[in-house]
Amino acid sequence: MSDRHPLSPLLAPESIALVGASPTEGSFGAGMIRSLKDSGFRGRAYMVNPKYQEIEGYPCFPSLSDLPEAIDTAALGVGSARIEQTLQEAVATGVRSAVIFDSCYLPEDDAGSRLKDRLAAIAKAAAMPICGGNCMGFFHPAEKAAICGWPSSKPSTEGGIAFISHSGTTFGSVPDADPRLGYSLVVSSGQEFATTMADYVDYAVEHPATKAVALFLETVRDPAAFAAALEQAAERDIPVVALKVGRNQTSARMAATHSGALAGNDAAYQALFERYGVIRVTDLYEFASTLTLLCGPRRVGPGGLAVIGDSGGERGMLVDLAEDFGVPFAAIGEATKARLRPHLAHGLEAENPLDAWGSLAGWKETYKEGLAALAEDPAVAIAVNLRDLRDGDMLSEVFVDQAIELLGRTDKPVALATNFSATAHRELALRATRAGVPVLDGTRQMLRAVRHAFDYRDFRARGAEDDMPRRPARAVRDRWGARLSMGGPLDEAESLALLAAYGVPVADSRIVESAAAAAAVAEAFAEPVVLKTATPGILHKSDVGGVKLDLSGRRAVQTAYRDLAKRLGPRVLIAPMAGKGVEIGLGMVTDPQFGPLVMIGAGGIMIEMMKDRAFAIPPFGRRTARRLLDGLALRPLLDGRRGAPPADIARLCDALARFSVMAADLGEGLGEVDVNPLVAGPKGAVALDALVLPKAGAFHAAGHGH
Repeated sequence: MSDRHPLSPLLAPESIALVGASPTEGSFGAGMIRSLKDSGFRGRAYMVNPKYQEIEGYPCFPSLSDLPEAIDTAALGVGSARIEQTLQEAVATGVRSAVIFDSCYLPEDDAGSRLKDRLAAIAKAAAMPICGGNCMGFFHPAEKAAICGWPSSKPSTEGGIAFISHSGTTFGSVPDADPRLGYSLVVSSGQEFATTMADYVDYAVEHPATKAVALFLETVRDPAAFAAALEQAAERDIPVVALKVGRNQTSARMAATHSGALAGNDAAYQALFERYGVIRVTDLYEFASTLTLLCGPRRVGPGGLAVIGDSGGERGMLVDLAEDFGVPFAAIGEATKARLRPHLAHGLEAENPLDAWGSLAGWKETYKEGLAALAEDPAVAIAVNLRDLRDGDMLSEVFVDQAIELLGRTDKPVALATNFSATAHRELALRATRAGVPVLDGTRQMLRAVRHAFDYRDFRARGAEDDMPRRPARAVRDRWGARLSMGGPLDEAESLALLAAYGVPVADSRIVESAAAAAAVAEAFAEPVVLKTATPGILHKSDVGGVKLDLSGRRAVQTAYRDLAKRLGPRVLIAPMAGKGVEIGLGMVTDPQFGPLVMIGAGGIMIEMMKDRAFAIPPFGRRTARRLLDGLALRPLLDGRRGAPPADIARLCDALARFSVMAADLGEGLGEVDVNPLVAGPKGAVALDALVLPKAGAFHAAGHGH
């Protein structure tokens, strides 16, 4: 890869200096040399150590200043006491990048300026990429380069995975653990005080050797650049698999709305991953299985999973787990069933998943034809032989051979999988995977990997167009932006007016300040009405008895008004009682890293009781709104239940999309927005209540409810 990318001097250097190199066996300095040699580095390498003139055939110099050229990258294998001076020397001598292994901590920093802040300032001023500090370095098999003090950590196989890890232990253990997975780049990014995960992803997706990006992710230090790198990966059809830890950490601030209370920071990561098709996994087993399948020679196409196995009991376990993970089995056609029947023993049904073991006679033909028949059915996206493979086992050898042979006769992915992940099958698994037949260990991991492959397929099928609503005129944005800049919560009437300005349907309402006015407006509505206190500063209306429901007749309206006015103040909002429908909760929060975030979920009194919600980064269109709705547990209610008419899904999706446009358009000024409920019925969707909090001071207001 050329020097066109800013990280090329760091990750694909033509010249390297190892500061602190040593001939002492077992030392860190010796480890750096061994890693460099093992990488097959073809460039110019220099050792830096004032004690030696030559180490292992490499010329050795007292300092970076004594080197015969300005080099691409320097590995700074020195401790905290010397690291600042050494980095300054590197900058002064024209070194283009550096790797810092040390933790960059000095005891005296507790009482003054921190060392890593000073190092970051040096790097920023010099525009110098730095891997670290507190990192383990990198391996770049695709470029024959490595800088690491732990040579035993090197990747066991070269391939197409670019793995960037915040975990040093994972950096050292995962790439070396399973030769089925091949790596083009492995980076321990460390503290990232100069070069971040976003930079490494950007480099990886531009590198021609990269077929998939794998992330062990603790946090994102440059959110905008990280999102841009994910977008680039999506555009280039490079799958990104992320193990994001810290899912249970929620925002430390006090939230003023249901939306804020329900959206921890992890919701923003999930929304970001959804937007760019990032595959999120939960543990290293799922991580490895998903990468094994995605890095195979075939992508899954339309359709579902087909499985052939040799156990009725394990088939039952498979079916149960597939339902848990949402993995659909292909509905095989009658032609496929007719093709299967002659090969099945008496009592075995031609169905998917297929239990094919009936007798010893003819079993080879049964499995060969069974797997082929399943793979060639139009409804099948991937065919899997599920059996506990074992090295030295004759049946396992046959199944591997059959799968490899079938791969040459079909354009679909063919895989092998085990129910028990601990079977000793390393040799068979390696042979099959290298021949293009991934071997997935464990029923759960196989199903998760298949589900992720289906999800990535579906993401690719979405396309760029999302049926986005038009933004309103610039004057609308300017007017409401000016209001938000004034600070202070928007009351219900003002909040509903803001929604209406962006095309979100809202309940008809009026503000009244006398009993007579309340009665007159109620008569004009000519239907039961609701009264709500509109006194400024009262955000949690129901907790103070500030809501009066289902009022009919002049006397009832005036009595209710007088009670509210006496206790809470004369300013009251009056609106018709809403028709029946499904109550949706709709909200927006501002994530400190990724900005505006829209929440959709169960509304009304269920908003805090049900964990039924989805998050998305705005703006989005009607198709994305539909996809978010389809993922909610309440979704069947929108189709009508127990005699209730179905909701108008198209209008509901339009309302959600318009809300997202508002959230994106005014995101700089919005802190939180809470719409609860948005009632979805046969005539569309209507927002009955809303609260909008500007960004300034939004997090110090009292709670809000309905």
